[in-house]
Amino acid sequence: MASPKKKLQGLVAATVTPMTEHGEINFSVIGRYVDYLVEEQGVKNVFVNGTTGEGLSLSISERCRVAEEWVTKGRNKLDQIVIHVGALSLKESQELAQHAAEIGADGIAVIAPFFLKPWNKDVLVNFLKEVAAAAPALPFYYYHIPALTGVKIRAEELLDGIQDKIPSFQGLKFSDTDLLDFGQCVDQNRQRQFAFLFGVDEFCIQRFINFVVKLELLKLRVSALGTATSPFPHW
Repeated sequence: MASPKKKLQGLVAATVTPMTEHGEINFSVIGRYVDYLVEEQGVKNVFVNGTTGEGLSLSISERCRVAEEWVTKGRNKLDQIVIHVGALSLKESQELAQHAAEIGADGIAVIAPFFLKPWNKDVLVNFLKEVAAAAPALPFYYYHIPALTGVKIRAEELLDGIQDKIPSFQGLKFSDTDLLDFGQCVDQNRQRQFAFLFGVDEFCIQRFINFVVKLELLKLRVSALGTATSPFPHW
C-alpha cells in the first residue's frame, strides 16, 4: 500500500501556472515561486496542474514539463508535491500518473471525467482505480469538484470501501460548499489516516470575515456595557 512520507496536512498551495505575455509557460518563474511559498508564506505543500493551474487547458507535454519543474525546483525545499493527473482520456491520465511517479512526485490526484460522466459510484471508482494502478507506489487523492465536473456523486458515498478497491487511496481534496457531505467524510473515516483538504478558498475567507465581524460586534457590546477590561486584550 502506498504511504506518504507523512500525512498531507496544513496549507497546500494550489499553484498557478506562470505564463509569458505570448501564452507560453514561463518555467523560469517556478523556482522563485517555490522560494516565495517556503520563505515568505511558510507553505511547504503544493497541488500542481489543478484548477488554479489550468492543468486541463495545457497539453500533455506541457503538464509533464510543469510537473518536472516543480519536482526539480522543490527538491529539499517542499515537503509534498501532489500532481493532478486528471484528464478526459483514461490513457492520458494513466500516462500522467506514470510520469509523476517517474519524476519523484509525492502523490497524484484525479478529478472525475466530465464529458462522458460516470453515472454512479462504481463507475467512478473503476475509473479512479485504473488511474491509480498506473502509479501504485504513489499516494492517490480524489479531487472532488462537482461544480466543474457536473458529477454529483457525494464524496461520503465514494469513500465507503474505497481503499478495498484502491489500496493507494490516501484522501480527498474537497472543493464543494456542501459542508454536510464534507463533515460526514471526516466523521465516518476517523479511524483511517485519510487527508481531507478543503479547497473552496472563497468560502473559508467569507466565514473568517463573518467570524471577525461577530467578534468586533461583541467587543463593541462589551464596551457599551462599561466593562473595565476587554475580553480581547491583544486588540
